[in-house]
Amino acid sequence: MALARKGEALERFPVGRVDGMIRLALIRHGPTDWNAERRLQGRADRPLSDEGRIRVAGWRVPEAYLGFEWIASPLSRARETAQILGLPVTRTEDAIVEMDWGDWEGHTRPELDARYGAEVARRTARGLDLRPHNGESPRDVRDRFAAWACAAAGAGQPIGAVCHQGIIRAALSLATGWNMIGKPPVRMDWDSLHLFEADAAGHFAIIEMNIDLTDPAA
Repeated sequence: MALARKGEALERFPVGRVDGMIRLALIRHGPTDWNAERRLQGRADRPLSDEGRIRVAGWRVPEAYLGFEWIASPLSRARETAQILGLPVTRTEDAIVEMDWGDWEGHTRPELDARYGAEVARRTARGLDLRPHNGESPRDVRDRFAAWACAAAGAGQPIGAVCHQGIIRAALSLATGWNMIGKPPVRMDWDSLHLFEADAAGHFAIIEMNIDLTDPAA
């Protein structure tokens, strides 16, 4: 399948779709200083940078999604993004917090290579089962996100979430079977909203990726 361009609808991946699915609209928080420095953030509660606030101020959530129930990760960069966007967040949700990078948190890849040597590359090559020292794996993130989404599907209310890259990657993995080894099957643009479906039985599907937040006509 061709990679999605920004704002381009996708043909659905061949996963089992059943009645009763809810829609999940996922937005990654705006940039922080650690994003600019390419440091692993994880659970570190870094606020948006000044540049990040300016960037988010240029986003607009399409009207079609404003009626969703909106939630946010408890980390300040997600809550601040939601506030700047004017989203009516009803609560924070621990299940959509970023991956715990353990002892790797706050470090760049060159710093980790200098500290751990080839062990970083060996662990990274495990994809879903990458586990940083004293951290959690992407599979752990995917499992907690899936459990939350399945429970939320029972209420039947479409949900929007301001969350993290790790959560959106987890949703993509659930929808496509991607094992997080190699490039993702869909290129993800982070100035965008990503729309999925989920149901209480654990089925996930892509509706549309890369819905442009910088285009008022999106």
